[in-house]
Amino acid sequence: MEIKNNRKSVVPFLLEHSASNPVSFHMPGHKGSRIYRENGFGEILEALMECDITEIPGADNLFQTEGIILETMHRYRELYESKESYILINGSSAGLIAAVMTTVPQGGKLVMARNCHKSIYNAVSMAGGTPVYAYPEIVEGYGISGAVTAEEVRRLIEENPDCSACILPSPNYYGICSDIEAIAEVVHEAGKVLIVDQAHGAHLKFFDRYAPYGKPMAAENLGADIVVNSTHKTLASFTQTAVVNICSDRIDKYAFEDKLQLIESTSPSYALMASLDVNAMLMENEGERLIGEWRRNVDWFKSASVAVPGLKIMEHPLLDDTKINLDMSAYGLDGLALEEKLRAEGIFSELATGNVTMCMTGIGNTRGDYERLLAALEKIVGDLEAMANDNTADSVEAMVKSVSEDSQARVELKPQEPVVLPNKILKQVGIPAEKERVPLEEGGGRVCAFPIIPYPPGIPVVCPGEIIDNEILDYVKSLRARGVNVMGIDDQGRIAVGK
Repeated sequence: MEIKNNRKSVVPFLLEHSASNPVSFHMPGHKGSRIYRENGFGEILEALMECDITEIPGADNLFQTEGIILETMHRYRELYESKESYILINGSSAGLIAAVMTTVPQGGKLVMARNCHKSIYNAVSMAGGTPVYAYPEIVEGYGISGAVTAEEVRRLIEENPDCSACILPSPNYYGICSDIEAIAEVVHEAGKVLIVDQAHGAHLKFFDRYAPYGKPMAAENLGADIVVNSTHKTLASFTQTAVVNICSDRIDKYAFEDKLQLIESTSPSYALMASLDVNAMLMENEGERLIGEWRRNVDWFKSASVAVPGLKIMEHPLLDDTKINLDMSAYGLDGLALEEKLRAEGIFSELATGNVTMCMTGIGNTRGDYERLLAALEKIVGDLEAMANDNTADSVEAMVKSVSEDSQARVELKPQEPVVLPNKILKQVGIPAEKERVPLEEGGGRVCAFPIIPYPPGIPVVCPGEIIDNEILDYVKSLRARGVNVMGIDDQGRIAVGK
């Protein structure tokens, strides 16, 4: 197709990116059309525009399911062994917001992990609720959020007996799960409801079934009451699709359906729902083979990567191994610098924070994708070592300076010195009623009125009602200097604080 002007809008960008033969280690999990075409679903791709319909006779209704949409939901109910399953076309965010609004009365309390996705913060605001933060453990050496412990949840419930529910991500963005079984026991002993944001773990139910890690990891198997899965992130449905699984009788399904219809679009996309149906059929018919291949490819990469000098892959006892967290700080590369080096080799990762570049594998990745990732890492190391040995680079310090200049880094890096993200328990003083906007640089010590959220991962570093810490402020400024998108800062570089 000929583009008649030089303005790069959405279509030219997508066509150019696709033509570059990129390797996707980011969401969505299908990684392109191959998985559909090779498994007998090429026809739906060819007819997708013709399938973009509305609720004509026979097409059912997402908000009063009695026919074909109900059948797709029943597929998921059987796959996840839930009591009820609901398909979402507004992403996991819609299901999470509906879950919170169902279980938290107006003005009530919600025990929530401090590293929850921004949609949970939106849900609490919409419910007029009060958040009670459960702080996750910090992963040593990386400064990133790890698991939320059952002991932390127990303490908060005992201190806040009027809370009605608990919500946390498992796995979190880096793939670290919490001990959902132990947390569910604590929550249920207190008569509360457990919601698990399993947006990054829609595949875990099938790994538990076909390629287990040794102990169950899927929240559906571990006692959660509501589990929300982004099937688009790691499985084969299109972006913006997800599934909610109701797993216990503690949830009134009719109350949940009522809240969900407040959130979902009244013009649901049949193309998106078709992809959810394809994903369900793939898991029904080819799940064991596809999950087995996925597991073998990840295991192969991790085994082969041991030979790459200076490369570390983050380990954790509760890690979902399909998330590959790369660390090349031995060469002075933080996560953002490594991400840029990989992108230059045609490898697109999901997230970079601190010293971590996270590669999100999916059901659609092939062995060739992992081989290209390995080759790219080997090339990066080779180039850096050659630079260090070159006459123009008299030392590793000079090499690091060159790397930083290449990536336009504003933070000086030193080999072997990890970049640790600021993780502090910020003082909470209540959400301010009156607000004003001030330059980011003047925000230290002020009360946050609108969340400040690096995206990805979409987890606030400062929440409304918290006093903005200067160290976190410096961290946000360094992210912006390197081109990272930070939500909550307007086009004039200002943030909202209390008057």
